[in-house]
Amino acid sequence: MMITRRTFTAALSLTGLAAVAGVSPFRLIGDAFAQSSAAATAADVAKPMSLPDMALGPKDAAVTITEYASMTCSHCATFNEEVFPKLKAAYIDTGKVRYVFREFPLDIKAAAGSMLSRCIAKDDSAKYFAVTDLLFKTQADWVMKDTTEQLKRIGKQAGLSAADVEACLKDQALLDKIAADQKYANEVLKVNSTPSFFVNGEMLRGETSLEEFAKRIDPLLQKKS
Repeated sequence: MMITRRTFTAALSLTGLAAVAGVSPFRLIGDAFAQSSAAATAADVAKPMSLPDMALGPKDAAVTITEYASMTCSHCATFNEEVFPKLKAAYIDTGKVRYVFREFPLDIKAAAGSMLSRCIAKDDSAKYFAVTDLLFKTQADWVMKDTTEQLKRIGKQAGLSAADVEACLKDQALLDKIAADQKYANEVLKVNSTPSFFVNGEMLRGETSLEEFAKRIDPLLQKKS
């Protein structure tokens, strides 16, 4: 189903997530998406998306981690708060890992948050990660209240006017690209929940500890050396 500007804008003014589930093409993942045990390959994960990847770390790193997350996902927010900083310090900042973040919105409000991150950051990955971090940390505020007004407030902090934010949230082409990339992730990579991670093509589902990442990263680094 193609979401229109009218239904998208109307959904953002509603309180909570349940109110938007009925009109969203990004409805909660469950029976709506097919389950499959087929494994994605690293090449499948690395294929160009509709939107340019937002990534930290060197392009030639021995290990690439790709995260699929929804901005309204509480488990994603917990991972962002508790695990990602440790992973970044140990592996990304040291040049051992390239980390790619991809949008997998489970509802309209998550899509709106992702759109705002894209509009603020443009092609600046560091800025994109900073805005995404802020959205995760303030998740309860902008998800459970009038989302448009809350996103305008966040956008203002980044230098966007209210009109800029409104234009961003009405960008049908951007919304369509996010939806297309989500569709590819689900149908080809078999992503059906968030957060989901790929470590050089190997999928890990759910909140993953630093220790679990290390079990997969370290052998790959040793193999490289």
